[in-house]
Amino acid sequence: MYLNIDYSVVDWSRAQFALTAMYHWLFVPLTLGLSFFMAITESIYVKTGNLEWKRITKFWMTLFGINFAIGVSTGIILEFEFGTNWSNYSWFVGDIFGAPLAIEGIMAFFIESTFIAVMFFGWNKVSKKFHLISTWLVAIGANLSALWILIANGWMNYPVGMIFNPDTVRNEMMNFWDVILSPYAIQKFLHTITSGFVTGSMFVVGISAWMIIRKREVLFAKRSMIVGATFGTIATLFLIFTGDSSGNQVAIHQPMKLAAMESLYKGEEGAGLVTVGMLTPGKKVNDGKEAFVFRNEIPKMLSFLSFRDFNSYVPGIDDIVNGNPERGIISAQEKIVKGKIAIQALADYKSCKKTGDTITAETHLKTLRENWSYFGYGYLNNPESIIPNVPLTFYSFRIMVFLGFLFLGIFILALWFIFKNKIEKHRWFLWTSLIAVPLTFIAGQAGWVVAEVGRQPWVIQDLLPTVAAVSRIDASSVQITFVLFALIFTALLIAEISIMVKQIKIGPKPKDGGNE
Repeated sequence: MYLNIDYSVVDWSRAQFALTAMYHWLFVPLTLGLSFFMAITESIYVKTGNLEWKRITKFWMTLFGINFAIGVSTGIILEFEFGTNWSNYSWFVGDIFGAPLAIEGIMAFFIESTFIAVMFFGWNKVSKKFHLISTWLVAIGANLSALWILIANGWMNYPVGMIFNPDTVRNEMMNFWDVILSPYAIQKFLHTITSGFVTGSMFVVGISAWMIIRKREVLFAKRSMIVGATFGTIATLFLIFTGDSSGNQVAIHQPMKLAAMESLYKGEEGAGLVTVGMLTPGKKVNDGKEAFVFRNEIPKMLSFLSFRDFNSYVPGIDDIVNGNPERGIISAQEKIVKGKIAIQALADYKSCKKTGDTITAETHLKTLRENWSYFGYGYLNNPESIIPNVPLTFYSFRIMVFLGFLFLGIFILALWFIFKNKIEKHRWFLWTSLIAVPLTFIAGQAGWVVAEVGRQPWVIQDLLPTVAAVSRIDASSVQITFVLFALIFTALLIAEISIMVKQIKIGPKPKDGGNE
């Protein structure tokens, strides 16, 4: 059961998956946000009969289509990488992880692919209401795709609803509802899709601001901006709420991630929430250095946000690595020892089963079950390896939060200036709105850095570390595909931006009386 690990394969496989995921997430949030924006504007068109809202819907639908077409390719490659680069992971939990992905392909993608043709080509060929239903179903289908994928991701952070089969060395699903209704998975889904709504809304507001700056289709732009800013305000407020709930789940199930997010080395009762700060370069666990060069914090807020109690104890990195018996926290070294016992017990169990020694096999099986919770730690050797990249996690979290509040301010000001009929006078605001468009993608990437880097070294929390999940392949093959993917994805991104910019410059089609 002990693995001969080629760390170059691990590093390049991680890099390749991160590259694919980061490019994929440049396309997905805009798809999620624009899909509902289109559904809302078309609903207004059907309700009012005002053909200007049809023009608005069709213009943004064109940009949605460009983004959707290019974004699909990266998602397909991501799923293939589970089999090519992460076969040990796929074998270990494929029975569970594969179920949500299969449902996503059968149900959600089927809805999208069925009704997207009606949405794009059904104008004046089907009734207004049927076309509207098709647009809503495309939006729902796109977000259902995200639902099942994020359920799978949430399960990796908090594995539930399963049992380990020692005979097949696979985890098997025992309760489907525990998997999909896991509070971690639900919060993961709600927070992630809402960030997509914010991205789509900011995209609409920013492009509308550019139109106003250029004095092109000003009424068109204002109407788009009103819907985008209203949707964005609601989405951002909900994003803050789901972010708070997600933080609570992280505190309960992934205390090391929380400690890294806050660069909290010494556990505290009534721990403060750091708003801004600079980390001490080269800070290590147990080195006696202060964690911060400087910081500003809100007293006791971290304790409250983590456990809904201003005086609750929040464990730090030192506690989790070294252990804290007074708080019931065992050390990482103890977990590693228990994990190695579990791995050896599994190997002994399999050996005894082969020789027909069922009595001894049951003894080893009992030992395995007693130490199963620490199984993944058995593949680690250094207690400090359970610490993620603290600076990257800490700063990424603050970038995400700061930008989120910036977007909320932009949405509120956009509505205020439009209703006061002063939007054209505030060119600084219009340029700020346009500049904020790429910032939404930075915020989304920062959020995923917190989520994925923050839970390292785990692929599946506490059960399977990254080093044990990779395929046994040659590192050079991963390097080659990494370079190829980097070139292809960059070309796709450049192509999308070029096509988008060209289409935005062309602008909406002239008023045509409702005909194609």
